Amino acid sequence: MTVAVAHQVTSASNQIALEVAAREAAQRGVDLAVLHVVEALDLDVEEAYRQGLAEEVEKALAVAEAPGLSWQLHLGVGEDQVASKVLELAAAAGASILVIGARRRSPVGKFLLGSITQTLILEAEVPVLVVKPAP
Repeated sequence: MTVAVAHQVTSASNQIALEVAAREAAQRGVDLAVLHVVEALDLDVEEAYRQGLAEEVEKALAVAEAPGLSWQLHLGVGEDQVASKVLELAAAAGASILVIGARRRSPVGKFLLGSITQTLILEAEVPVLVVKPAP
């Protein structure tokens, strides 16, 4: 069993999701799987992502008071199908729960752009914990 967290580098809500997922994994005594979807991937880019994200994950583990927690980075390529790629990575990681960050969007933004969060909530085969930044 694993706690999986969908991660996006530039989002404040996803940093909070990372911290909450780390706490959840520590409480359950299981590993943390950090799921990150990119547009394209080659070996050089993969190593750069791994190095860049490692520092961010370690900071989140410290905030969550779980500095020794075992975690793995799962990278996927899915430019247009981010939600389905996240779900695929979560299943491959053996996730028992998926933690995601959410941000506030206008009704027009939801209508025009769709919602990865909504797709994850509706299509996930495991429970989904949605977190958001404080107002």
